[in-house]
Amino acid sequence: MTVDARKTAEQLTYLCGFGNEHSSEAVPGALPVGRNSPQRAPLGLYAEQLSGTAFTEPRAHNRRSWLYRIRPSAAHPAFTRTDNGALGTAPFTDTVPDPNRLRWNPLHEPPAGTDFLAGLWTLGGNGDVTQRTGMAVHLYHANSSMERVFSDADGELLIVPERGGLLLRTEFGLLAAEPGHVALIPRGVRFRVELLDDVARGYVCENYGAPFRLPDLGPIGANGLANARDFLAPVAAYEDVEGPVEVVNKFCGNLWRATYSHSPLDVVAWHGNHVPYIYDLRRFNVMGTISYDHPDPSVFTVLTSPSDTPGLAGVDFVVFAPRWLVGEDTFRPPYFHRNVMSEYMGLIEGAYDAKTAGEGGFVPGGGSLHNMMSAHGPDRETFDRASSAELRPQKIDDGLAFMFETRWPVTLTRQAAEAGHLQQRYDDVWSGLGRHFTPLH
Repeated sequence: MTVDARKTAEQLTYLCGFGNEHSSEAVPGALPVGRNSPQRAPLGLYAEQLSGTAFTEPRAHNRRSWLYRIRPSAAHPAFTRTDNGALGTAPFTDTVPDPNRLRWNPLHEPPAGTDFLAGLWTLGGNGDVTQRTGMAVHLYHANSSMERVFSDADGELLIVPERGGLLLRTEFGLLAAEPGHVALIPRGVRFRVELLDDVARGYVCENYGAPFRLPDLGPIGANGLANARDFLAPVAAYEDVEGPVEVVNKFCGNLWRATYSHSPLDVVAWHGNHVPYIYDLRRFNVMGTISYDHPDPSVFTVLTSPSDTPGLAGVDFVVFAPRWLVGEDTFRPPYFHRNVMSEYMGLIEGAYDAKTAGEGGFVPGGGSLHNMMSAHGPDRETFDRASSAELRPQKIDDGLAFMFETRWPVTLTRQAAEAGHLQQRYDDVWSGLGRHFTPLH
């Protein structure tokens, strides 16, 4: 059954180009021709527009899709409040922003029957969901498929699997996201997460601000970084299911639930650009130095959510993908630095070339937070090794790490600040970086 689900999802995806206008129909003739909302939609369907941006935003940035569905989304009962569990939201006021370097081990095993939504655990974030600014960092650990349906009115969800594959049943169709992929669920899109393995674990960036887009390439030119054509969208696939279905909506930080008389995943055809995607991080075209010095991490940006200040993102998603290091007379790991941006880093597999030591180490499923101007860089073990390494071409292909980088400090939830898996001696990785200064006489 797991193999069949993977195969089905792979068959029901196609190369679409990030942010471009596309269309799909599960039944021939379901898409109207020439009109978005004809007097009578084909096949007795209802026409409905889903807007991810304001109507009047510039065309290049506007996100919307037309959905042709069995029942309109308006046909539902009232929502009532339900428990938020370990899911938090901005503004984060449980604690004050912390300037210390922080690192966590992976989440503990969840109780039996924990689905993706119940398994979401909020580390922290910034901004304000009611103002559509900022972001949140969540982790998830699940051992059961969802039977309910979820949507997030507060922001889009960038899901980064670390362990176990996910089958995402969305209003637009099916997507299979494995470790090494990322999945993007746009704001307001309903979906259900089914596990392709016994357990699933990973990370989520909830972006409250402008939708993620590909960064401008500037002097890099026409090609490089993430290529639009490598993003996969679902082929239309609908559920025509009668009977009670629980639907959960995240709205202004709280979870609300309603019991529908039918599945809301009943879109028979669609066209537009407010669409879920998956992307294989190993397709990232890494740009780097071929002479000397370590490049700034901005050259590893996959997606960016711009803010009102050009070049200063609400959140960037950065991947440290397999690459060659060839710099001459160069300290090749990331340099010591302090940054106006705040950085949450996670590890999908293997090891990261600047983080090897410390209590528990930096391991897949764990994460570190370096808030703005918090001094960080390679640990002592890495510094000693890299300072004396023979500088011949070196392939970095034994790890896959990523970063959520944001212009604002990340304030922790209390559960993250007091977590049992918070490493208490993270600062020790920089102990022993002693004085080597030898003045000339």
